Amino acid sequence: MTQPSTSSDSNALHLPVTLAVAPMEGVMDHTMRNLLSEVGGMDYLVSEFIRVTQYAIPAHTFKRLVPENANHAKTKHNHPVHTQLLGSNAELMAESAFNAVQSGATHIDVNFGCPAKRVNGHGGGSVLLQTPRALYDIMSNIRQQLPKHIPVSAKIRLGYEDEELLLDNVAAIENAGAGTLTIHGRTKKDGYKPPARWEKIGLIQDQTKMTVVANGDITDMDSLLRCQAITGCQHFMIGRGSLNNPFVFQQIRAQLSGATFPTDNDALLNLFNSYCNQLRAHYDEVASLGRLKQWCGHLRFEYPTIKENLQTLRRSKSTNELIERLDEIF
Repeated sequence: MTQPSTSSDSNALHLPVTLAVAPMEGVMDHTMRNLLSEVGGMDYLVSEFIRVTQYAIPAHTFKRLVPENANHAKTKHNHPVHTQLLGSNAELMAESAFNAVQSGATHIDVNFGCPAKRVNGHGGGSVLLQTPRALYDIMSNIRQQLPKHIPVSAKIRLGYEDEELLLDNVAAIENAGAGTLTIHGRTKKDGYKPPARWEKIGLIQDQTKMTVVANGDITDMDSLLRCQAITGCQHFMIGRGSLNNPFVFQQIRAQLSGATFPTDNDALLNLFNSYCNQLRAHYDEVASLGRLKQWCGHLRFEYPTIKENLQTLRRSKSTNELIERLDEIF
């Protein structure tokens, strides 16, 4: 594997690259997906995971949770959306995947990476990384249930408590017929503590025929360059970085072509207003206000003005008040 690069020269990145929006529970619903798609720059987005527990998820539920499936599995701005499932029962997962395709899904992704205790406690997410056979059973059942033209992929972490079973888990997923594997460079035990261990992703990149998507700590062009130098990957997934900076994908695309993608406070305010309008169309006032405040919590990492005034923004009693306060502080 190549050594880390400290260069920020876009020519150091081997072209082309694929950029994806990560599935983040509780925030990356269809309204946020559409908002990021409005800005653009990504190649595809992945839905929040849909939990499969005691019964197969019916097609009408997928139509509600992933409304893009009614539009050929694309956002209003024509970016593909992959439908992600989470569960431990292979047969129910396969039946649910079939129903998702019936609802319009064109790509099925499986979450083996969620570190949440309540998810792991019910046998889903990263807890399954302790049993490679379970990964194989789930993925193979899904692959066999779906038409051959429907791609199947998975998202994992490096392991649960440690990385001992990493290669076994990757082999299980590949042998089951998956074509793409997204790897978050941390174990469940690591949570989100920095740094992501990109060198482990590079190890898998060297040993599998699957397309490997690098995930974890990629927030801008410089971090993407470093990740590419270490992993050798051409595919990258950005999660929290896209919430902190919704323009990140377009900025990376511009830098790759030797240009810039200028953003200013007005651009963010316009986007914030757009998000507010989309939320109001799908949620009540309380839920819309909550999601706007949640987004402010992410934006503070890239926008110092929001960080300095976060408590003031969070004291807003209505969406209109929040918009007015945001306009004032800028």
